[in-house]
Amino acid sequence: MPRQRFKGQGTDSFFGRLVYDRIVPEGHFFRTLNRIIPWERFTKKLVQYYRGRARVGRAPYDPALLLKMLLVAYLYDLSERQVEEMARFNLPVKYFLGLGADELPPDHSTLTAFKRRLLDNGRLDAFEELLVEIVSLAGEQRIEFGTLQVVDSVHTVADVNVEKDDKRRRDGKPPRDPGAQWGVKHSRRMKDADGKSIRQKVYFYGYKGRVSLNAQTGFITSAMVTPGNAHDGRQFPSVFDRDLALGLPVEIVAADRAYDDTLKVRGVHSAIRLNDYRTEKKDKSKAGWVAMKAKPEYIRGQRELYKIERKFGEAKQGHGLGRCRYVGFLRYAIQLYLTAVALNLKRMVKLLTGVNFKGRARATT
Repeated sequence: MPRQRFKGQGTDSFFGRLVYDRIVPEGHFFRTLNRIIPWERFTKKLVQYYRGRARVGRAPYDPALLLKMLLVAYLYDLSERQVEEMARFNLPVKYFLGLGADELPPDHSTLTAFKRRLLDNGRLDAFEELLVEIVSLAGEQRIEFGTLQVVDSVHTVADVNVEKDDKRRRDGKPPRDPGAQWGVKHSRRMKDADGKSIRQKVYFYGYKGRVSLNAQTGFITSAMVTPGNAHDGRQFPSVFDRDLALGLPVEIVAADRAYDDTLKVRGVHSAIRLNDYRTEKKDKSKAGWVAMKAKPEYIRGQRELYKIERKFGEAKQGHGLGRCRYVGFLRYAIQLYLTAVALNLKRMVKLLTGVNFKGRARATT
């Protein structure tokens, strides 16, 4: 059988190792990331989605190189055109990619073709496996996962001008993004015309990412995508089952009151926030709910809910998850998974070495 062949990379050229040893400090985030992650494992996993398995035809770029470029894009909230430019001129990034200092990176169209190849040959399996692999690698690095998982959804606005899209539909044209739907972002209390306090729903047009976070490590362990109008509680089992499949030591699962109708969680303590009507009604049946709120597992879980909100804030403010990069359900799923992987890599480096990722630093060093 022919051996696998990839396009050569020039880290070890004269304009590679010598320059990087002088310019990129030993404790740099990208040096650390290359040291703690065995990227060759991703080569083996991703090349399975290549038709010729890199054994026949023209030698392709190493899929781990293309994955790294995409992760740089997500770490810095860059478009694929922008990350191509960054990989041309930023020496720490070139070092991370394994390029020689004088070597050109793959262009943005190669990144687009790479994503399309993975989708065409594996749908979302390849991207789901990336998240699973990062969580597994954390365990291999002896990062200890805690017993409490926090589940919630993050909304992402579709890359659609709603007014123009409404006009398209009136003209008989299809919507720009057929997978996006109107959903509830949150509700807020306000005063009506009579001065009475009412709760008003705030809507958005797009998708929801369903996420499970390990409270102790800060790792996103599971994720899935739905349209914006999907009911939170009904999606809970699908997300939580993925945590169980990973073999995480789950004893408590916490969530906000949007998941109140999913209170029976298999084999673990529920710390899902109860709606007020359960504990404030005037009959004896409320006693069980009152007792549940007093359990230490419930109290602990509710205290940890802020961690997933903080993670969503990080994902939106630093990594662009507030708005869809692409159009379509599957492409938004790619965005969610790669954002989760990028966040986990930042967290892994921090836990293992104390090195922080300095985002938004786009200067051409």
